Amino acid sequence: MGKSNSKLSAEQLTELQKSTKFERKEIQQWHKGFLKDCPSGELNRTEFKGIYKQFFPFGDPSRFADYIFEVFDRNHNGSIDFTEFLQALSITSRGSPEEKLRWAFELYDIDGDGLITKDEMLKIVDAIYRMVGSMVQLPKDEDTPEKRVVKIFHLMDKNNDGHIDLVKFKEGSHQDPLIMQALNLYDGLV
Repeated sequence: MGKSNSKLSAEQLTELQKSTKFERKEIQQWHKGFLKDCPSGELNRTEFKGIYKQFFPFGDPSRFADYIFEVFDRNHNGSIDFTEFLQALSITSRGSPEEKLRWAFELYDIDGDGLITKDEMLKIVDAIYRMVGSMVQLPKDEDTPEKRVVKIFHLMDKNNDGHIDLVKFKEGSHQDPLIMQALNLYDGLV
């Protein structure tokens, strides 16, 4: 999508209908709002972090926003265009549990090698804890990022090989109510 396009073409609309769970009218409304907030047609990392800061004013969402940005930026060009934005929004807000789990797996698999290590998970969990700050009271066995990661790995890494693949992640996530609750956070909001 070109930066100067203020209106989606019929082909773009059709393609977005195929690749998202949004209807034509919704796509047009999202596009109008996206261009209002991002007149260049792209959302850069700084702007993206600013959005997260608005939603989490009592914590520090910058690191988590960085990780989310990487998952949204499918072509890894350093910005999020409308198509990337809408496709990610479609998964996070209207995707099936399976689609959401795959998307979450991509978030935790920072290096993209198909495996989540304890170090990768700790980076994401630590970023989440920093983002929510003291707004959430956690149980004693999860009150630090390290404790949460140990608990998750105990649940998901049944063969103790030090990593979690997509299959283990899906199976373990279904057993952890917090993970499934987090995946459904955006349901019905858009």
